[in-house]
Amino acid sequence: MPLKVAAFYQFAALPDFRALREPLRALAAGHDLKGSVLLAHEGINGTVAGPAAGIDGFVAELRRGPLFGGRLSELELKFSAAAQMPFGRLKVRLKKELVTLGDTTVDPTRQVGTYVDAADWNALIAAPDMLLLDTRNAFEVAMGTFEGALDPKIARFGEFKQFAARHLDPAKHKRIAMFCTGGIRCEKASAYLLARGFAEVYHLKGGILKYLEATPERDSRWRGDCFVFDERVALGHGLRQRGFEATADE
Repeated sequence: MPLKVAAFYQFAALPDFRALREPLRALAAGHDLKGSVLLAHEGINGTVAGPAAGIDGFVAELRRGPLFGGRLSELELKFSAAAQMPFGRLKVRLKKELVTLGDTTVDPTRQVGTYVDAADWNALIAAPDMLLLDTRNAFEVAMGTFEGALDPKIARFGEFKQFAARHLDPAKHKRIAMFCTGGIRCEKASAYLLARGFAEVYHLKGGILKYLEATPERDSRWRGDCFVFDERVALGHGLRQRGFEATADE
């Protein structure tokens, strides 16, 4: 029986994130899940896999259970399947940032770009004055991206600030549409650009994974495959697992 995989995140104030680590680990283990979850003062980010009932129970607890007390009610979620367990063990780690931009003043809970649903994405990026920006690392872009997207050629997300300083200009790039795997990097990147005077910044809600899940292949502007940080390596349209063998660090 295929396993269910849940990729999730939410930026939310979690000043008690250190105290949440062990109860969260026990919660996931109690549902027979494996995977990786990050906790920080700014929220949660993770991907876990296990039996469907375990995933559903775990997600329900995150959203409505007593551990987080309703603070994760707006959890961004993508579900997919795996033929075999894509994780070797369960890890719950503490981080300074959920995704390392290197600027702790950036707060997506205060200011963030305009969310664009997958159904509206094709029309948005077809606008002639829109800069389409891939915010992922170079090896991810090489595996697949949207037609016409600008590759920042960064080795890690922490280099996005340097890329923006060198190649993006608020006076020239008045409308920017950005995307990433699940949406979390775009939350940080859009907040960063807005704080630096960029007028219109959009990002794909739910990221590439939501687009591949929701968009029929015949209507898709996506080319290639989407790298994921687990043993499945890459997913295609319909979030179907692809037959690659590769490894990479986040």
